[in-house]
Amino acid sequence: MRSEQETIRALERYSDTVRRLCMVHLKNSADTEDIFQTVFLKYVLDSTVFESNEHEKAWFIRVTINACKDLLRNFFRNRTVPIDEVLCQTTEMSTDHMEIIEAVLSLPEKYRDVVFLHYYEGYSAPEIGQILKKNTNTIYTLLTRSKKLLKDKLGGDFHE
Repeated sequence: MRSEQETIRALERYSDTVRRLCMVHLKNSADTEDIFQTVFLKYVLDSTVFESNEHEKAWFIRVTINACKDLLRNFFRNRTVPIDEVLCQTTEMSTDHMEIIEAVLSLPEKYRDVVFLHYYEGYSAPEIGQILKKNTNTIYTLLTRSKKLLKDKLGGDFHE
């Protein structure tokens, strides 16, 4: 079990990443909070010794993605929140930023993950490949295809 200091440090470091990743997958603030708590509880109870901050961050990303997928697979899950409601709950954003978020959220899951990790978290394709356990060339392909989809959805207004 981790110390209170370790837990507080991890919360300060990774809470935004975990919340954003949950919102990308779940599009629901209530489920996001549930998974957020689940991920940090797993962290507190886990005894993994991390080699570096990047290893620890990759652990948080992998555990968050898996927890989101588990929740989405739940047969009894029947409550949903419209995407407009989720977007209205976000802090004040420009219309352009909201359009980009809507476009990213509308991408198939395999594209959302790579877009989130590359553009929002700043990971390179090889790093994303390690996190998602996919070939680096597959990540490059997913990034290329996701950029094309976003350009089509946004009328060519998507910039790296």
